This record gives sequence, structure tokens and C-alpha cells, in this order.
Amino acid sequence: MANIGNEATNEATQHNPAFEENEEPVHHHAPTPKGRYLALLSLTALGIVYGDIGTSPLYAMRESFHGPHGIPVTRTNLMGVLCLIFWSLILVVTVKYLVFILRADNRGEGGILALTALATPIRRFSQSERRWLVVLGVFGAALLYGDGIITPAISVLSAVEGLQIATPLFQPFVIPITIVILVGLFLIQRHGTGLVGRFFGPITLLWFIVLGVLGVVHIIKYPAVLGAINPMYGINFFREDGLEGFLILGTVFLVVTGGEALYADMGHFGKLPIRIAWFTVALPALLLNYMGQASLLIRNPEYAENPFYRMAPSWALYPLVVLATMATVIASQALISGAFSITMQAAQLGFLPRITIRHTSRTEMGQIYIPAVNWLLMISCILVVIGFRTSSNLAAAYGIAVTSTMAITTVIFYVVARERWGWSYLKAGSLAGFFMIIDLAFLGANAVKIPAGGWFTLVVAVFLGLVMTTWKRGQYLVALRASSDQRLTEVTELVQNKPPIRVPGTAIFLNARRNGAPEALLANIHRNGVLHEKVLLVTVENLSVPHVPLAERLTLAVVGNGIYTLTVHYGFMDERNVPEALQGIDLPELQFDPLQTTYFINRTKVVPTDLPGMALWREKMFALMYRNATNAADFFRLPPAQVIEIGTRVEV
Repeated sequence: MANIGNEATNEATQHNPAFEENEEPVHHHAPTPKGRYLALLSLTALGIVYGDIGTSPLYAMRESFHGPHGIPVTRTNLMGVLCLIFWSLILVVTVKYLVFILRADNRGEGGILALTALATPIRRFSQSERRWLVVLGVFGAALLYGDGIITPAISVLSAVEGLQIATPLFQPFVIPITIVILVGLFLIQRHGTGLVGRFFGPITLLWFIVLGVLGVVHIIKYPAVLGAINPMYGINFFREDGLEGFLILGTVFLVVTGGEALYADMGHFGKLPIRIAWFTVALPALLLNYMGQASLLIRNPEYAENPFYRMAPSWALYPLVVLATMATVIASQALISGAFSITMQAAQLGFLPRITIRHTSRTEMGQIYIPAVNWLLMISCILVVIGFRTSSNLAAAYGIAVTSTMAITTVIFYVVARERWGWSYLKAGSLAGFFMIIDLAFLGANAVKIPAGGWFTLVVAVFLGLVMTTWKRGQYLVALRASSDQRLTEVTELVQNKPPIRVPGTAIFLNARRNGAPEALLANIHRNGVLHEKVLLVTVENLSVPHVPLAERLTLAVVGNGIYTLTVHYGFMDERNVPEALQGIDLPELQFDPLQTTYFINRTKVVPTDLPGMALWREKMFALMYRNATNAADFFRLPPAQVIEIGTRVEV
């Protein structure tokens, strides 16, 4: 249950069953898109969702034969690596994510936090029943932020480095050009993923067509590479190369980075457009291009330094660099929009402070823009480019975060399959076990990257995980120590037995508890001795589902003596707009203009102390976050001129 005026006060109420959140509202399916709208969504999804995985051909094959763990460029090694690439795309992206993980949608929303909320109820302030599962989900979400920093940097940098193939004169300008492009990318985010996707979709489609054409041209010159779909090439590769062959999985994994972001972006477009874009365009183009690169290297092993650009004729090099740069800018979009979705989910589920969120589409609820996240990602990406300097260095840091998140996703998916879908232990365990074997193999191969730069994303994830758990715990402690024990029934008896002076109009008290009395109401009665003619106590309740239909959003009750209670139900992807919600009240005796009433809210000051609960340094971190959280009146869209705040002080 969320508090409109003072969210922290909700904590204490969560220990009372009367105040538990409703975890199972009616499931309303969004209409399936059809016709031209489906085609448009699929094209937009191609631009947003598959940009990341679509630009992997720029560096994935190169790193296998030219990177820090590169192996000799022989036909046997090339066919073995190509086989691993083929089956990685099929088993990880196609089977695991497109077929199974996308089925685990939480009322249309995806991402690891939505999956966690599907596996176990996540209450906004109280302890969850399965803390280990929630902690896993939070850490998985934190890992994706690290991935969101690395992806734009490595994608754009690898494309701009193509200029060096044309002439070494461009070498000093690679990093400045990369930074300028990244700044431009983050500047356009405010226009929304839908607009960005419609602009980028046709470019991405052209990119995939070029990938396929380049691949076909070289496959024709050595058709034997088509035989790499035979899994025996991969088995023989491991048999002959041993540990060195196993470590190559760390670079092979680069071909599937973007799979987790694919799931996180499901709420932006829906599963059908995402599947159509993959099976009709992205997958065929990627397979053709990787096979074409293998064909090129079998015939010209000396091109291992940058096989992608060597596929193009000399006259097409500059246009290809321009197209690749545009494609890598688009590639970054998947992680950026995914970071927006995860941030919104984390904030609504109680893992992050209130934050300004802007909805950029009137039709697609999942299309949002978060300024603070956008600028932090931009600064982080620029620092990463300056620090690592080359895409090969970044590739050494890339992968550990994604593989860890994918393994965590598999664990949570097992719980969902067992308890939500009713699968047997054998069915759920065998499928999850199969996926886990693949995940752990990739994770083990990527573990060697930790000293070479993989530590960066792990540090980011640990820090953000600490921030999320600190905010969650701090909210619990504040609520435990700030809540009033006076129940609403006691207040109504007081009003009846010792009536205060009633003044005309309607007062809206934003309340933490459905059956409790807000501090602002008590202060008005005891200190001022007055009460408005009509009093509406509004409580916001957060449900562990993405969206709540408008028809089910309000629950109104008459208390008596001119006092009413209203519960406003929101999903964790719904925008909080209390005045707009109040317009849905349909009770003749409670008709008022929400824009002409007075809103009373509580403002809490958090003071770190030596009281038991958290370490003092975590309490100071929580207090800092609490002070800088978006103001409750702004977050819930209350008219500033109509808000009266009552201050309270809470020691944690």
C-alpha cells in the first residue's frame, strides 16, 4: 500500500492483514494488434528491441579470433565457432526468450522485476515472503544497469572504429566522434521510444538487409559454411581445444547480448510484434552474416582484425560505416528503454525513491522517459568510452552482467513455471535445468573477463543493489516508527461526541492506511479544532501487477459524519495522478471539483540514529535519498497551490 502524503507510514500497516495488498486483480488482456498497426509495431520493435543484438556482427566474430582470448584462424576453429554462434542464437534467444520467457508476462510487462513480482508478491513496504527470490531479482535488475552503460559505448565505438579501416588518419578522432554520437542519442530520448523507434525502424530494417546481403555474397564463395548448423562441429571444437575452446564461449556470448533487454522491452510493444520481427528479419539476417564472415576468414585468415568491414567492397566502406554507426546508435536504444522500464518498476515496487517519469505515448503505456536515468546513463557511457578507449577493451568487460542476469532469470522462471503455470517438477526442472547448463557455461567462460574489466559492471550492480535494498529497508523502518496508532473509528467517535467546528468545502487528506487516521487530520482536529464539511481520506494502493483497469481503480466507502474513504489502486507501471483518479468518483453526495479543493499531506524528515535496524552509514544513505526523492505532491500530480503540508520527524 502506498501513501500519497507520507509513503513511509504505510510500513506499519503491512503487518496487519486488514491492510495487505490485493495480489490477484482480474487479468485483462490487451487486444492483439492486427494489420497495419501490427506491421508498424513490428517495425518499431525491430528498431528498438533488436538494435543491440543486430550490431553484434561488428565485433563478436572478431573477438573470437583477434581478441585477448583469440584462437588461431583455421577452418576447424571457424566452423566450430560458427556452430556455437548458430546454436546460441537458436537455443538462448529463440527457444529460451522468444518461446518460453516471453510467456512469463506480468499482465503484459516483462523484465526481471516483473518476472520476480510474478513469482512472489512484492509488497511495497513490508518484508516479502521469499526474500531470497526478491534479492535475486533486484540484483538481476541492477546488473542490467551495468549492461546499459556498456552496450551504447561498445556498439557506437565499434562502428566508428570502422573509419580506421579506410584510413589510419581517423584514429585520433574515433573517441571524440563516439562521444558526440552518444550525446546526440541521449538528447533525443525525451521524444519517446515510439517516435525514436518509428524513425529508427526503417534504418534497422535496412541494416539487417545489408547484413543478409553481405553474408549471402560470401556464402556463395564458400557454401560449405552452411554445414556449421551440424552440432558435431561444436562438439569436436570443444574436444580438440579443451579449456581454450571453453573460454571462447565468452566471446561467442556476444552474439546473444540483448536477449534480456528484449524481455524487458516487452511492455513497449507486446510479444507478437517482437516475435514477428525476430523470425522474419533479425534471425535470418544474423545467421547469414555470421556465416558470411566465417566464409571470408576461411579464405582470408589475415582479415581477422575486422572481418565485418572486410566483407564490404572498398567503394561501400564509407556508406557501411555510416549505416553501422546509425545502427549502433539504435542498438543502444534497447538497453536505454529497458533501463527506463526497470527504473519505473523498481520505484513503484518500493526499491527506489519516487522519481519523475514522463509517459511519451497515449496508446502504449510502457513507453516512458525518465530524465534522471537518461542523464546518468549518458555520463556513465562517456566515462566508459574515455576509460576503455577501444571496443576490444570494452568487449573484455562485456558479458558478465548479461550472463548473470540470464542465469537469475532462469531460476525465477522455474518458480513461475511451477507455481503460476502448474508445471510438474520434472517438466519445469528439466527445461530450467537445460537453460541453466547453458547459462552457467557462458557465465563460467565470461568469469575470466572480471580482472580485464568485467569488474566494472559487477561494481555497478553491487552498488545499485545496495541502494535498492537500503531504500526498501529504510522505508520499512520509517513506517514502523512514524505511524499513528489511532484508528479511523476512534476519530469518527471523537467527531461525533465532541464535534469540531465544521467549515464549508471538501478537504482531501492523503492517508497511508485505509482504516487509520492520517497525521494531518489529527493535527487539524486537535490543534485547530476544525474540520471541513466533507472529508475524503485517500489511500493509494500499489498492486504487484503492471496495470489496473480504470473500472477497478477506485474503492469508495462511507464512514459517517461527512467522512469518506477512497482507495486508489495502481499497478506498478501505472502513472500516479490523484486528481485525475478523483474525477471517477460516482457518488451524488460527494461531488466536488478536485482542482478547487485543499489537499493535506505529510512531509517526513528522516534522522539517522543508533537505533537498531540498519548500519548508520546505510541510514545516512537512505536519508540522503529520502531528501532528494520527488516531492509527493509533484509525484501524484497534485495542484501546488492547493497543497498544505504537515511536517513530521522520524528517527531511524
